[in-house]
Amino acid sequence: MFSNRLFNILIPTISVFLGLLAGAIIMLAFGYNPIEGYIALWNGAFGSSYFFGETIRQVTPYIFTGLAVAFAFRSGLFNIGAEGQVIVGWLVAVWIGSSFEAPMIIHLPLTILGAALAGAFWGFIPGLLKATKGVHEVIITIMMNYIALHLSNYMIRNVLTDNQDSSNRIADSASLSSTWLMELTDYSRIHWGILIALFAAFIMWFLIEKTTAGYEFRAVGFNPNASKYAGINVKKNIILSMVISGAFAGLAGAMEGLGTFGYMPSHSAFTNLGFDGIAVALLGGNAALGTVIAAFLFGSLKVGALNMPTSAGVPSELVEIVIALIIFFVASSYFIRWILLRFKKEGK
Repeated sequence: MFSNRLFNILIPTISVFLGLLAGAIIMLAFGYNPIEGYIALWNGAFGSSYFFGETIRQVTPYIFTGLAVAFAFRSGLFNIGAEGQVIVGWLVAVWIGSSFEAPMIIHLPLTILGAALAGAFWGFIPGLLKATKGVHEVIITIMMNYIALHLSNYMIRNVLTDNQDSSNRIADSASLSSTWLMELTDYSRIHWGILIALFAAFIMWFLIEKTTAGYEFRAVGFNPNASKYAGINVKKNIILSMVISGAFAGLAGAMEGLGTFGYMPSHSAFTNLGFDGIAVALLGGNAALGTVIAAFLFGSLKVGALNMPTSAGVPSELVEIVIALIIFFVASSYFIRWILLRFKKEGK
């Protein structure tokens, strides 16, 4: 009745339903109308072409950060450092994009490649320390997040500009923005990055599921000792996995710098794109397609929540609670699986 594939679909679906249900109960408990709240959320995400464009714009970096965390997960690694990799990717993309002008066919790929390499380098360091010294990647990646945050602020104020709080705008030849897409969505900030994000998801699926390297990544993730006994170079796969994971996260930063904003401000706090990517990867089951679907859900919730205070009087922070509950139910998938198996036995 319940195959593993069906479980992989049912558990996230039930988790989302339970999260929304719990959110409705909380709204009722505090005197808000949950139906009006969720209608406002829906309209805020899909109620007009502008909101739809903004939703797609928000989904784009979530796909990349979700892929980054999911890729590391598949190799048995926990990449908490996607946030820092986003920041360095954003910084390098804007740096290259604003430093000179060139034909778009050269300039735009160069900025995207630079962001990917920056994120890859930021993932390489914890990967190297994990593989050679046994240092836990969670500790190193958390530290790398703070280094990225303060280093980027220093670079913006002292290298990219003369003590300004944001970098110069990128050249048009390095921009992912599209006048056609913006006019189509009533001048939202949607850009071509969504196509790159979907292509990246395909690359991850192909690499993990259809190549020998992907098989080795998964084998190391299941059991590094058995993989070593089978002749797989575990150290190389750990480093390479973190490098690829970092490259995905660096591209998320490029989407912000080249598509949404066109520059990089100094940040007093984290962007949270990398941390939200952990939730996206968990809900997506660490699979490429699941990550895309989960990113779409999270992007919709984030953008739709902005409409809740004005349309329904419901605080937008409630969506953060709903997201937290969804993650809780995903993390508690054992109980959902146990309940489903109970139904299965009773159905015999």
